[in-house]
Amino acid sequence: MFGTSGIRGPVGDEVTADLALAVGRALGIDTDRAVVGRDPRESGRLLTDALTAGLRESGTDVVDLGLAATPTVGRAVAWEDADAGVSITASHNPPQDNGIKLWQPSGQAYDAALRERISERVREDAAALVDWNQLGDRTAVDATERHRDTLIADLELDRSLSVVVDVGNGAGGVTADALDALGCDVETLNAQPDGSFPGRPSEPTAENCRSLATLVGESDADLGIAHDGDADRMRAVTADGDFLSGDVLLALFGRDAAGAGERVAVPVDTSLAVADYLAEADIETTRTPVGDVYVAAAASESDVAFGGEPSGAWIWPEETLCPDGPLAACKIAALAAERPLAERAADIETYPIRRTSVEVDEKAAVMDRIRATVIEQYDDVSTLDGVRVDRGNGWVLLRASGTQPLVRITAEARDEERAEELFGEARELLESAR
Repeated sequence: MFGTSGIRGPVGDEVTADLALAVGRALGIDTDRAVVGRDPRESGRLLTDALTAGLRESGTDVVDLGLAATPTVGRAVAWEDADAGVSITASHNPPQDNGIKLWQPSGQAYDAALRERISERVREDAAALVDWNQLGDRTAVDATERHRDTLIADLELDRSLSVVVDVGNGAGGVTADALDALGCDVETLNAQPDGSFPGRPSEPTAENCRSLATLVGESDADLGIAHDGDADRMRAVTADGDFLSGDVLLALFGRDAAGAGERVAVPVDTSLAVADYLAEADIETTRTPVGDVYVAAAASESDVAFGGEPSGAWIWPEETLCPDGPLAACKIAALAAERPLAERAADIETYPIRRTSVEVDEKAAVMDRIRATVIEQYDDVSTLDGVRVDRGNGWVLLRASGTQPLVRITAEARDEERAEELFGEARELLESAR
């Protein structure tokens, strides 16, 4: 039921009010107080009502944040002295989808054991309903202002910046407010929350953010920021209008956050360029499965100073274990104020990397066949997440998406010809397994 990023799927098919009610009841069995927030999708209103009903009839008090960024929800669990948090969101997925993601008081998403506990209760239709006079309360709270104040509390910019923030019609308006409070001249794109995402698709990719890149490149702006629907992701554009790759951002954030002898947590699909750049400063990388819950788990270790994913999820463990797109926006603004992002990015030697996603039926069975073939044919194989093959001068990764019916392919090498060759090999492995 739960993928690595919670429950996600088409509304009315995989994600229903019945499911939200069941999750609320399952969570309410051992939860006295819960924080709930949602992204702008219209279906989020009814899913919130259903989930909240399940919690309240279990005797759980609910703090309802209404429309709120996922990192606001993640942080508010501790702020409100709650036992759990719930984001009603499908994050970067298309508007017909929605989902449910659960948070611990630390800001970390529910791990595999906690997700399985809730799943088992839902399967067994477990509940601990209370009498009519013991129902939990539902209280409306606006935590966005506190999120903004937290972001700016200990941060100063070396100079004032001109920043364009593409909110993507999502819940990340707190970023514009925080940057404004830091003294930036802020212009917004797609700032009106709208769960149909009319301005651009929710996922902040280079293709989807062409308007942002063009505006920043053709204006006097110093920086462009883009979020997905719930603002757990952040991507950036340089003053020249170049959309920075997630690997470059990961390298920049990691080098800024970690010191010599410390580690940075990165997923298995991260470029070699990140490890090379961090190694120059005697910073190690530690690989995790793809998914912010795994990066957060690694980032909770004492010598891990930062964790991130090239998709745009960034975690500073001393602040929160929830990926916080608005926090990342403020951090990248501070770096840009000190030295232009284009100059910083130029310091990172990048290598040819190929990524694609292929829609498949029965992705688990396809990956089983790929795994068997790869283990038989290759020597240096990791199955930490999917199948990763180290070829010495390059590597390939095939893994199933945690939220969609896709197998993702990544191939990288230090020269163009080898990268194309490895990418072709990976595609052949997938096609032979379909």
